[in-house]
Amino acid sequence: MSINALIFDVDGTLADTEELHRQSFNAAFRDAGLGWEWTPAEYRELLRVTGGKERIAAHVARLGLDEAERRRLIERIPELHADKTRRYTAAVSAGRLPLRDGVARLIHEARDAGCLLAIATTTTAANVDALLRATLGEHGPGLFAVIGCGDLVRVKKPAPDIYRLVLDTLGVAPEEAVAFEDSWNGLRSAVAAGLWTVVTPTYWTEGDDFSEAGLLLPRLGDPGQPLAHEPGSLLRQAGWLTMEELATVRAPRRPSALRELYQGAW
Repeated sequence: MSINALIFDVDGTLADTEELHRQSFNAAFRDAGLGWEWTPAEYRELLRVTGGKERIAAHVARLGLDEAERRRLIERIPELHADKTRRYTAAVSAGRLPLRDGVARLIHEARDAGCLLAIATTTTAANVDALLRATLGEHGPGLFAVIGCGDLVRVKKPAPDIYRLVLDTLGVAPEEAVAFEDSWNGLRSAVAAGLWTVVTPTYWTEGDDFSEAGLLLPRLGDPGQPLAHEPGSLLRQAGWLTMEELATVRAPRRPSALRELYQGAW
């Protein structure tokens, strides 16, 4: 069956956003006088929880506070998250985050091939809009037929809700689409919605279990930044993932020793 839609996660997939998210959280915590400072190691662990507000709640739950103090902090979560979002979107709008290599190329290849594009993410609409405009231009959001964000569904990833919503809105069957993710939570969400999924991990997710991925690559690659071992290991035509290659490699199979092939590549 032909590929009629590509559905992208945002954080970690379109851009390696997590360090900027971490810095924005910490700045919001400092200004609120909380004395919290999430280290990279702590934040990497917190990323197992999907959603920024949910991560703050998970952090509060680990503090061992009495019920009154815990409730007081929980009530502050919307305010803290809103402040963090303002800081993050301002930094993104200022051009601090590039897309991962190969992302813009594949987006434009898909558009030229008449393929629909969509977003399925747990992050906020403001974060998505800021990133797409800063990296793809003012018309960046308009490249995507559907932008599905976490607040549109009752349960976030790894539940399949956001992918099902996007597929239903596009009017596309799972067999006609390919998802792009970077984490176990995202992969589980996409697979549970019936999607064949390409995974490109980052530092923040490289230790996750990607055994259900259709294709595992360190990044999408570009002519100027080809993937090591390619073509020849997983890709057959070039050292970067193209729409033509994607149609060729997509098949009902599971990767076997993909992590060994790319050990240390990200």
